[in-house]
Amino acid sequence: MAETVLVLVIKKISIALANEVTNQASAQFAKHAVQLTELQGSMRRIMRELHVMHDFLCQMDIRSRGNQVYQGWLEEVHKVVYVMEDMVDEYMHLVGRHRDLGCCFYLKRSFRQPRSVLSLDSIASMVNQTEKDLAHLSQTKERWVPITNSGNSSYNFVQRPQDLASISRSLDEDDLVGIEDNKQKLVEWLGVGDPARSVIVLHGMGGLGKTALTSTVYRKERERFDCHAWVSISQTYIREDILRRLIVEIFRDKSNAPSNIATMDITTLQDTLKGFLE
Repeated sequence: MAETVLVLVIKKISIALANEVTNQASAQFAKHAVQLTELQGSMRRIMRELHVMHDFLCQMDIRSRGNQVYQGWLEEVHKVVYVMEDMVDEYMHLVGRHRDLGCCFYLKRSFRQPRSVLSLDSIASMVNQTEKDLAHLSQTKERWVPITNSGNSSYNFVQRPQDLASISRSLDEDDLVGIEDNKQKLVEWLGVGDPARSVIVLHGMGGLGKTALTSTVYRKERERFDCHAWVSISQTYIREDILRRLIVEIFRDKSNAPSNIATMDITTLQDTLKGFLE
């Protein structure tokens, strides 16, 4: 997902701007204090821009699936963000803190340019250009993307989360990286407290893999419960549809499944679901 790329680069920039790295850079480039300050200022402004862009993508990705103009704009965003990622890598390498980026950044491009040791001046110049490119992309979005997004988007707005949930259910545990701690925590939470009155919430920025993590735990732990259902609810939804999908899920493979679910009104749907759960 596009949001994931931005999250990783935002994290890299925040590491590069951390006090320990900043102090080392200041000592190392004491003779270029003004240039270093301007570079760090550009990096902060870019990080703020990427935060806003990330929030925008979390909304637009649902509504603009199949929108050719939006997808083209998104490709240009990727190019600029990848350049910024390279510049952060170069900066950390120059400062001698490249190991601080850590192994958590495993979603890398398949092909990368050979590493070159750039000077502080070159990095500052390219980061400054990246800041200008992001500003230009923001202006381009305002001019073109909303216009092409004014058509029939209700289907995509509702269908996209359901598609993501369906894809996540098909992932094998081996496809996921770095989820062990959170997975174990969820499994433990499912085994404590009153099972009739429990709500567990996963929250975080888009693209972190919350749905995939939940799906993994759901498939592993669902048989411990008397009944279970996997239902995706988007920002816009119809209550009757949610109830129908719940009933279909909990009656799956059961001989007493009602045959008229599709024609039930909301009162009958509620009574059917309530009767089963009781």
